[in-house]
Amino acid sequence: MIGAVAVRSDSIIKKITLTAVFTALCCIGTVSIAIPLPTGYVNVGDVFVLLSAWLLGPLYGTVAAGFGSCIADVLAGFPIYAPATLIVKAGVALIGYYFSVLIKKLIKKAPNFTCRILAVIIAEGFMVLGYFVFESALYGVATASLTLLGNTIQGLICGTVAVLISCALAPIKYVNNNFPHFSLNWQKRDKKTN
Repeated sequence: MIGAVAVRSDSIIKKITLTAVFTALCCIGTVSIAIPLPTGYVNVGDVFVLLSAWLLGPLYGTVAAGFGSCIADVLAGFPIYAPATLIVKAGVALIGYYFSVLIKKLIKKAPNFTCRILAVIIAEGFMVLGYFVFESALYGVATASLTLLGNTIQGLICGTVAVLISCALAPIKYVNNNFPHFSLNWQKRDKKTN
């Protein structure tokens, strides 16, 4: 019994540690390369938002994505955006993860690359729409419309980079053995995590 508890606590410690690392990566990615706009900025944080979901899974990945991006808004001087960012980036992570898995279940022979590209389109579309709704309430529709292009460009760039990084990680055994959510194959993951 003691051995089982030790293994479980090691697993939880590993998950919490990786969540903290990805929270920091989401934050750093958001504030390190930031191009200012009149109502916010364009950044590369969504690369890590998507990777956190694909590597850590829906629970831990969503926590890392939401809180890392939210903290970045506070540090970058946009605390008014923090609550919306928490919701939007958590949503991007959840959508990026679940739609990748759903598309793989529906089109079993589709490569993971294709599943993730389609999921990115939906997830980043949610990001653009989420910020548009928030900024419309904050600044009005006319001003919020000015950020649509910047958010769309950010989503396209970050989504592309995240998918390319996931393709680079795919053949690495360590990644596949230690991040069971990375594989979009439900049967393989269920056997590893149970």
